Amino acid sequence: MIDDSWYQRPPQLSESISAGGVVVRKEADRIYIAVVKEANRPEYVLPKGHVEPGETIEEAAHREIEEEAGLTDLKLLAKLGILERLSFKKRDWKIIHYFLFTTDRADGKPTDPHINYQLGWFPLDELPPFFWPEQKKLVEDNLELIHQSISDSSS
Repeated sequence: MIDDSWYQRPPQLSESISAGGVVVRKEADRIYIAVVKEANRPEYVLPKGHVEPGETIEEAAHREIEEEAGLTDLKLLAKLGILERLSFKKRDWKIIHYFLFTTDRADGKPTDPHINYQLGWFPLDELPPFFWPEQKKLVEDNLELIHQSISDSSS
């Protein structure tokens, strides 16, 4: 269970930089969000992961979304911010940069060689259970920006 202890940085813990995003698409008059889950888990996460050497943070976000969600046709709408927490194994302190993207594609074939991710699309007003509470809060805190950005990008 993820509690407040995941968001309190222990001293002398190394940092790792990650990037990912909130990917949305409009279908009819509804906005959908792309989330992924591992085959054996009931909760969803936003696609994100480590920044590779030589990559910009934005390039890493694109690559991680492609690997975990299989979505490649992405248009950057906004930077959503930076969240921090312990890594899943509590071995390092993650600094995660999140971006807002839109796509017209509903289908995606994840390509991550290590984890069998499954892509899911959910209406913004019917969010699924999230593994990381801060990711759900990030989406909820940015609903107005998401609605405005997707309206601006489709006009």
